[in-house]
Amino acid sequence: MRAVVDTNVLISAALKERSLPGLAVRIVLESGTLLKSTMTERELFVTLARPRLAPLIPPSFRDWLARLMAAAELVAVGERIVSCRDPKDDKFLELAVNGRADVIVSGDGDLLALNPFRGIPIAAPATFVRAWRQKHRPQPPLDP
Repeated sequence: MRAVVDTNVLISAALKERSLPGLAVRIVLESGTLLKSTMTERELFVTLARPRLAPLIPPSFRDWLARLMAAAELVAVGERIVSCRDPKDDKFLELAVNGRADVIVSGDGDLLALNPFRGIPIAAPATFVRAWRQKHRPQPPLDP
């Protein structure tokens, strides 16, 4: 699974590890590839540095996010997209299309309103986790 995870989900995961956003991020890391672009990575670290948010993120989670982004696959964005009602969110659509993503995980209503985008599902963390659990639920053995 190739996944784009929106900044709001990554920040929520860092603020509260045992949350649906935290679980969604762990699922992506354990069962797929996290995609990033220079724009999405920059947005994450600029957001983390905001004065009202910076004191809320423990250093251990900053380190975790840094390792997470270092391990993510960097996608070159060649095709620009202008489709979202919030132009700041187009970078996630560009990343998904250029990176051949299987899913975008986002809590942003502007992105969720586009679900699916060019055949790529856009799911809130709870929806993503629920779908993953249903797909990976152990099947009962067949009776002989």
